[in-house]
Amino acid sequence: MNLISRYIIRQMAVMALYALLAFLALYSFFEVIDGVGNLGKGGYDGAKMAQYVLLQMPARAYELMPLVVLIGGLISLSQLAAGSELTVMKASGLSTKKLLLILAQFGLIFALATVALGEWVAPKLSQRAENLKTTAINGKLTAGDTGLWLKEKNNIINVREMLPDKTLLDVKFWQYNEKYELEQAGEAESAVLNADGSWQLKNVRHSVLHGNRVEVRTEAEQRWETALNSKLLDVLLVDPDQMSVSELTTYIMHLKDNHQQTQSYSIAWWRKVMYPIAALVMALVAYAFTPQTTRHGNMGLKLFGGICLGLAFHFAGRFFGFTSQLYGVPPFLAGALPTIIFAVWAVYLIRKQEKR
Repeated sequence: MNLISRYIIRQMAVMALYALLAFLALYSFFEVIDGVGNLGKGGYDGAKMAQYVLLQMPARAYELMPLVVLIGGLISLSQLAAGSELTVMKASGLSTKKLLLILAQFGLIFALATVALGEWVAPKLSQRAENLKTTAINGKLTAGDTGLWLKEKNNIINVREMLPDKTLLDVKFWQYNEKYELEQAGEAESAVLNADGSWQLKNVRHSVLHGNRVEVRTEAEQRWETALNSKLLDVLLVDPDQMSVSELTTYIMHLKDNHQQTQSYSIAWWRKVMYPIAALVMALVAYAFTPQTTRHGNMGLKLFGGICLGLAFHFAGRFFGFTSQLYGVPPFLAGALPTIIFAVWAVYLIRKQEKR
């Protein structure tokens, strides 16, 4: 990497980081405003809210990566063009092909950062943030790698997982007496919610303690009265946007094995796969919208246009996702089409610009 390459990449990276910090501050402000209504519920106080906002920042940064690449590239390239630096570089032998290669290197840096955030950082911290908030507000449940744990009266309940149709899997419960002595333990293969709010356990196995003797009995089905409700168990329902590609792959296979709908998760899988590529594409889009000569007076207009383009990309992904679920569009098209459209558009504009 020569001096010119390092200079251009450094200029774009600095502007992209400034844009990222600005958007994170804005997102955090909106999350604080949104969370004020929950203050005072259970143990949810200002410190918990601040911790929740901080834990959500990596997920917000992941969502913003293509947008900040676009804005950072647009501002820095416009500044270089305004100072005639691009003109001097091209006169010194910097061809369009080499400049595009430099832009690809810049986009690749943020694409790798996107992969790191989306695969290893954001999913875990986002889940921890949601668990922290739900636990603080409800004050009686914890959720983690072993599922959700709930204590109600003399019962301790563990639910390993919940499917999208609110079917519970691998339910375990323990009942104690007033002296905290174990009276019985049980487990069920699954449970479904009844219309009256109770749960219907399936393939139930009970172990009841009678002094020195343990009685074991099994039932095909059993009605179960508990404080567990659908809203409380939403903490177990995995949000596709908070999962990594590897987790989505495993979960989609799991849903297929249980004959569940996988459309929303398949769309999320394709969006996750294409998202790092979108960072590369946005670097090209930034160059496509940078004129060879510009004036400082146009900087605000170009920045506004860049923000609109980034928002259009973000909402295009959401739109195609909803359209896929409503009209049966293949998940690949719903997840990949926005990135493909912007890539083709950028190449077309660059080729048109070079022919002038």
